[in-house]
Amino acid sequence: MGKMDFSISGIRGFPEPPRRPNRTGTKPTGIGAYLSEPRREAGLTQTEPAEAMNVTERMISNYESPTDPPPSALLPKLARTLGVAVDELLGVKPIKPNRKPDSRMQRRLSQVEKLPPAAKRQVIQLIDAFIERETLKQQISS
Repeated sequence: MGKMDFSISGIRGFPEPPRRPNRTGTKPTGIGAYLSEPRREAGLTQTEPAEAMNVTERMISNYESPTDPPPSALLPKLARTLGVAVDELLGVKPIKPNRKPDSRMQRRLSQVEKLPPAAKRQVIQLIDAFIERETLKQQISS
């Protein structure tokens, strides 16, 4: 006897969710494809939403896979953590890019604020040097 399919796709009123190409050019499958995109755009690792939701990093990894979607009760909290709407996680609406600042950068800037004044000046000088270099690169290429 063959394997039974318990998906709701194809049943009237439950169409196949829209698919968007991922980085490899293949079409993603399931809700997992819609979870990793906003997480990466927000600059989050899998650990950060896991801690915010009080689950393990492995659970986030599973939720992002095509075979193990998150329980529906976690969707609102997951959406808040990623800074997107539940509709965006489900693929009903397109994900709006850059809705949440890069949390890694924010954490680092908070750490810089706690440094002694001399160390802060050095970090700021280093950042200014990188910004100036990138600005010059952009001016040369255009």
